Amino acid sequence: MTVTKQDIADTLARIPLPDALATEGKNTLADRLEWVATCEAYTSLKLHLPGLEDKNSMQAIAAAALDAIAAKLKDAGTPLQSLTVEFVDKPGAVIHTARFGASSPPQSTNTQRPAPGSQRPAPGPRPTPQSESSGLPGVKFAIAVGAGKGGVGKSTIAVNLAVGLARKGHAVGLMDGDIYGPSLPTMLALHSEEQQVHQGKLQPFLVHGIKAVTIGKLVDPEKPLIWRGPMAHGAFKQLAEQTEWGELDYLIIDLPPGTGDVPLTMAQTLRLTGAVVVCTPQKVAQDDAVRAARMFQQLGIDVLGVVENMSYFIGDDKKEYDIFGRGGAEQMAQRLGLPYLGAVPINMALRANSDTGDASANFDLDTAGGDALPRSLERLVANLESQVALASLSQGTKRPTLNIS
Repeated sequence: MTVTKQDIADTLARIPLPDALATEGKNTLADRLEWVATCEAYTSLKLHLPGLEDKNSMQAIAAAALDAIAAKLKDAGTPLQSLTVEFVDKPGAVIHTARFGASSPPQSTNTQRPAPGSQRPAPGPRPTPQSESSGLPGVKFAIAVGAGKGGVGKSTIAVNLAVGLARKGHAVGLMDGDIYGPSLPTMLALHSEEQQVHQGKLQPFLVHGIKAVTIGKLVDPEKPLIWRGPMAHGAFKQLAEQTEWGELDYLIIDLPPGTGDVPLTMAQTLRLTGAVVVCTPQKVAQDDAVRAARMFQQLGIDVLGVVENMSYFIGDDKKEYDIFGRGGAEQMAQRLGLPYLGAVPINMALRANSDTGDASANFDLDTAGGDALPRSLERLVANLESQVALASLSQGTKRPTLNIS
């Protein structure tokens, strides 16, 4: 028996909307159905629910659709293989995507279920939402932040990229993959926090609107990690795969400097969206940054762009001093044919905020020493978003939309 688009629409017509979303005489999920496609056991939907912005509620509504459609297909003798539910705004742009695969076929038999708006779990096992590109369940985009040498502020850029993306409404995780010299305990003020483990999974710390995990909370903070390659390999895999990340738009990974074992492990473990290379302006830093960029390319990882950190110093007199020679990293990016994401200055506020673990203060004019630092960080985040979108298209993890009126 073949299930048609009309069968799917009729199935969704039996799912009532929460009272807050039942407006304009539209009371069921079918009333908000913009588009549906089904082929054998693969189904895709587009829903437009005005006023709904909470992603957890969207996921619950998608789960309600999943149970109903799975039951319909089961009755037809074709177990559900895949369901994609896209929530779109009025112009048609996708604001959230819920994907369900066949790793745990749905087995809902209840005829009465809670309202989709309530966030109670549906009865019975449920397929695990699939990752869009990272290889980690629930993580859409995984981005490595690396550098050819230490001391260029790679961790500073990683932290501020993560916080900046979160401030724009994204769900963001930050993994301190710098096995030999973790910086997150200081830069996120985690020293007084205890690492929690639940059902064998590391529970990330919730700080500055992001989820963060670091090897620095699993070892003695003053003990040097004198590890050979296999130990570093295992530690990185544990952080990546045994952390309860949940649903993330972005996972930012702070790598150790250089071109050693950890980047190779990362390339083998994850499907990265791309990498960001951090460099300071002077020639000696560029030489090592080129090697880092070439390493990523050799591993088959797209270089999303180059960041010039400590591009200039802003003194208390508000004057700018090119202590390292401004523009060198930008010239390097042009020579290598790589995107240039932007320049980030250094000032006393950035140093103080990093030492006290208050990354959010770098985006506030009153606590960032003026507008130069917040402006540069916001530009950096916007440029990274653009490069991720381009990389997603080229890698086939995202398709362009065409609206016809």
